[in-house]
Amino acid sequence: MIGPVGSHSNTGCGGPQLGFTLDVVSAGGPDLFVVCKNCGSEVSPYITECPYCGTRLRKRAPKIDRNGRIAERVSRRPATPSLPRLRRGEIPGIRHESHPYVAWVLVLLGVLGALIWRTNLINPADLMVWGGPSHQWWRVLVAPFVYDNTGYAFIALLVIALFGWLMERRHGPVVVGALALIGGAGGLAVASRVGGGPFMGGNGAALALICAWAVPDLTKLVRKDEFEGDLLGAGVLAGTVALMPLASPQASWVAGGVGVAAGLILGFLLTRIHH
Repeated sequence: MIGPVGSHSNTGCGGPQLGFTLDVVSAGGPDLFVVCKNCGSEVSPYITECPYCGTRLRKRAPKIDRNGRIAERVSRRPATPSLPRLRRGEIPGIRHESHPYVAWVLVLLGVLGALIWRTNLINPADLMVWGGPSHQWWRVLVAPFVYDNTGYAFIALLVIALFGWLMERRHGPVVVGALALIGGAGGLAVASRVGGGPFMGGNGAALALICAWAVPDLTKLVRKDEFEGDLLGAGVLAGTVALMPLASPQASWVAGGVGVAAGLILGFLLTRIHH
């Protein structure tokens, strides 16, 4: 922009003259120059090397848009959409995201019990319960994780892994541990008192987890409300586990019944508390 200085100067001729200055004003356009970090020279922003010292200024020349400005670099690969982790209390009825540690431990103990049974490292009689072992109460805690039948172990551990994970997401690890203890150890303890034995396996724990998970949807079904759970699939798995004593005599009918009762009662109490 050119404008008057606003002062007079006397020349040799004695006549006043009006001086002018030249100011450069940026109107939002590109930078007029960049400074080389090596030699400090002012160079064009559109070159890749300093013409005075040869220092590399940038990898490639910038792109210029239609208005003569340096275009911003746009990534060709679109950003991958992602959802943040579910926070505590963000969705009513759903716990914040966490790892199903208790469900994993139950499955791992079942796999180890099945392997130990086949290695004969421990006397098999010490891994089963019968006749109410009051003097060897630890058998009640060990027997739910021991399997002498591969099919029995696969189905029971599959159900424990699936519904243990679902229940742990919904109510936390303490509830899953309580259901496994009451349905598994408690079921075998009652079965040994009633039927003699020997008994082993986690059919009671598996049925307790299925029934506790299904209680909210069963309640909505009775009220003729909409529900999202797959009750048909859960019913097929529950029926398979309940009939397991037909394939493995060491799977107790009584233990399964205790697991069903424990799951329904505890599931109903949890539903009432939650709502």
